[in-house]
Amino acid sequence: MKKCNSIVFNFMMNFFLTLSSIVFPLITFPYVSRILGPSGTGAVAMGISLTSYFTMVAMLGIPTYGIRACAMVRDNPEKLASTVRELLLINLIMGLIAYILFYIIIIFVPSFRSSFSLYSICSIAIFLNVIGVNWVYQALEDYSYITSISVLFKIIGLFLMFMFVKTKNDVNSYALVTVFSSFGAGIFNFIRLRNVVGNYNVGDLNLKRHMFPIFTFFAMSIATTIYTNLDNVMLGVIRNSTEVGYYNAATKIKMVLSTLVSSLGQVLLPRLSYYVEQDNKECFNRLISKAFSFVLLFSIPCAIFFSYYAKEVINILSGPEYLSASFTMVILMPTIVLIGFSNITGIQVLVPTGRENIVLKSVSIGAIIDFVLNCIFIPYYGSNGAAIGTLVAEFSVLIIQFWYLRKLVLDIVPSIEFKNLLISLLPALILLNYVKTSFSYTDFIGLIAGALVFFGVYTLGLIITKEEIITSVLRKDKII
Repeated sequence: MKKCNSIVFNFMMNFFLTLSSIVFPLITFPYVSRILGPSGTGAVAMGISLTSYFTMVAMLGIPTYGIRACAMVRDNPEKLASTVRELLLINLIMGLIAYILFYIIIIFVPSFRSSFSLYSICSIAIFLNVIGVNWVYQALEDYSYITSISVLFKIIGLFLMFMFVKTKNDVNSYALVTVFSSFGAGIFNFIRLRNVVGNYNVGDLNLKRHMFPIFTFFAMSIATTIYTNLDNVMLGVIRNSTEVGYYNAATKIKMVLSTLVSSLGQVLLPRLSYYVEQDNKECFNRLISKAFSFVLLFSIPCAIFFSYYAKEVINILSGPEYLSASFTMVILMPTIVLIGFSNITGIQVLVPTGRENIVLKSVSIGAIIDFVLNCIFIPYYGSNGAAIGTLVAEFSVLIIQFWYLRKLVLDIVPSIEFKNLLISLLPALILLNYVKTSFSYTDFIGLIAGALVFFGVYTLGLIITKEEIITSVLRKDKII
């Protein structure tokens, strides 16, 4: 196995990349929204949204499947070159099909045809995603390169935004800079690909061997897309846009925290796929055990803290008119833990071991349960009803995956340090309650003070109890 960075380093790089994707739009959007107005930003958002569906068609399930397939053969340069070329060829063929479908819709739908030039600019994202082959560099665990090149393009895009978006007529310029900053790194990824695949004579390419798993992953992405967008759509149809607004306000923190937890899954997938190929069950199980411990250590205290400060968070992020979303946010907070665990069982265990069909089954059942419960609860409880449906659906997904992995779960549970978590949480909760009830602060100051006390005491408790992951990080030990 080629020398790889530690899991902690890879996770931090991937987290920084994810964070940059959140921060840069927060910097540019206030400026752009004032220059272009709602109609201009809305037009670009519509173009990007429409293009994303065709990008999904072009990419099929390769962004996830490609990581697994390449990670398994990364010690064999010829097999790696063959795998990369086969998957890239499939991507190019599907990219062509996606473009044909895209322009058929643009030409024959009058409302789209009127914005032909804008949508054509947005469609560049399809091509850049296809040649971007980010999955190759993830399989090789080259997260320092992925992060540095992506952040570089975002910084360049930041300057370009202020240079070329100056009037209401610069809608196309805004779209072009948005696509460039988000996906422009794909150009360098493609150029750099020669260093990965070399000039090996790989012989005949065998595309057929990839088709079944690719389409399984594609079906998973479709099910997940439907699943994650179902609540907003049903709230809008059954109730009204106000309830959608409440629900969106309640999901902001949940989405950020869930993304952070999911970042670990992206980092672990190539390493775990490699261990499966090497039949290294000991390292595989040990890493899964650490993943479970990480989710427990991170997600449970975050879910508790943000449930406790739900009103303050909603007021700070969205304003007092959204305070009705506070209870919705409380209902949704446990999903951080559930998503964290299902990310391990699904992306980190079932996918590397070739059982992605179980992930597809669990997500599909979760989507059905979410739909049924939304029909029952949304008419009566609005955004709270949608949150209940999501909570039960996420729990169902996890239970199904746990059932198929019950032997593995039972084997690694004894190695998870529940005791240290509980010992560290108890004093942190007591002091948090004291700080919130004994002092009067503004919402922002109170939130900061509570966070410093709660997470400070909690982290100190983990250090004192010598929790394994925290100890490894402090000692700068390599975690597998």
